[in-house]
Amino acid sequence: MLDITHEEWLRRAKALDLPGVHHIDGADEGGGGAVFAAVSPRDGQVLTQVADGGAHEVDAAVAAARRAFDSGPWPRLAPADRGRMLLRIADLLEERRADLALTVSLEMGKPITDAHDIELRAVITTFRWYGQLADKLHDESPHTAPDALALVTREPAGVVGAVVPWNFPLTLAGWKIAPALAAGCTVVLKPSENSPLSALLLGRIATEAGLPPGVLNVVNGDGPVAGRALGLHPGVDVLAFTGSTAVGRHFLHYSADSNLKRVWLELGGKSPNIVLPDAPDLEKAAATAAWGIFFNQGEMCTAPSRLLVHSSVAEQVTEAIVRRAHELRVGDPLDPATEMGAMVGENHLARVLGHITTGLEEGARLRAGGDRTAGETGGSFLQPTVFDQVDPGMRLAREEIFGPVLSVLTFDDLDEAVRLANATEYGLAAGLWTSDLSTAHRVSRALKAGTVWVNCYEEGDLTVPFGGMKQSGNGRDKSAHALEKYTELKTTWIQL
Repeated sequence: MLDITHEEWLRRAKALDLPGVHHIDGADEGGGGAVFAAVSPRDGQVLTQVADGGAHEVDAAVAAARRAFDSGPWPRLAPADRGRMLLRIADLLEERRADLALTVSLEMGKPITDAHDIELRAVITTFRWYGQLADKLHDESPHTAPDALALVTREPAGVVGAVVPWNFPLTLAGWKIAPALAAGCTVVLKPSENSPLSALLLGRIATEAGLPPGVLNVVNGDGPVAGRALGLHPGVDVLAFTGSTAVGRHFLHYSADSNLKRVWLELGGKSPNIVLPDAPDLEKAAATAAWGIFFNQGEMCTAPSRLLVHSSVAEQVTEAIVRRAHELRVGDPLDPATEMGAMVGENHLARVLGHITTGLEEGARLRAGGDRTAGETGGSFLQPTVFDQVDPGMRLAREEIFGPVLSVLTFDDLDEAVRLANATEYGLAAGLWTSDLSTAHRVSRALKAGTVWVNCYEEGDLTVPFGGMKQSGNGRDKSAHALEKYTELKTTWIQL
């Protein structure tokens, strides 16, 4: 972390030059005059006015991306040259790291320490990793009869529409943009209306790095208008979306109602975190469970929001988490000492508080938190919240809350734990704490989740894929597998 004080971050925030217009065809575009306010959840103040895009702006961005793909240099560059451009973007992101982190913190409430050390590290690493991978992919030449030659080649899929949420506005954008660019595609990015500013800066930085016009375009706007226009657009070949399951369904409909574009979805989760009595370190398991649900204000699709703990150690583990909830420092995201910042906005805070009220009405026991805090700031802050005595049928145990709200359920044997873990429509991630190697393997195989962490949570790097099963979506971000979303397989059969 940079050695920057709270006072210095506040000074920098006042002097920060925030973008407010679309970035289309390598230039800033103001749009048709409609704007919306970018409001900071740390104090409820307007940061700037942002151009509000619709079908016209999406048309312009897709047209620019189509020109860049059909007749521009980007898809025709040697892969190594594309890789060098991605590395250049990563270098410029590193140079602007402090301002980008500050922008993320201001627009969505993430603590500045997390924004700088985690969010920016992740997006910079993503561009560097795919930049290094770009010239290391291989086509195939299957063995055939002596009188024929078969070639299987991967070609860039075309224009990619990327729609990303606000909780990790740069990381999740990078997970889609970097592999798409490495594959030779062009991109139209629609960030969340809650976090457009950092995405606009990313678009500018890519152009400054030398990315040809039209290769990366950024259009602001809300989902029902700009997102819908992108999903329905016949000039988009691939649509990659991260967000809620409900909105993911809309994009599948948009594809069916337009050009049958491929749609890749990374959706919600209600991830179980199973703690067995033979966990190698129960205190560490409890500390990690608390960190996992309170990190990023609980606004995590992979958050371990269902703690499944063996009845023999349930109170010990729950009490440790409750202590951590009371100790956690909630406050100004621009204070480097803050551990949990603001929820993204008042509407989302009200939604999470509604889940808490429902939990109380259904009979769960509130052990910590449960109400908003720091009201004098004008910001959208919530106390870290823990419920136990949660029944599997309660909405607390079934619905994604997307906030710092933990539901504790107990079990008496391993089979029951697996049944509880899989008793959800989601299948994004899961955790397991045990000292037994056979148990680790058996349970990991039995869990219906795209990622299973054993004796840890939220660990990994760019070498492994990320994505879900069931209603948590399809396709994979990260790793070489992400390139499968942005390429087409072509077979060429040559009769000799």
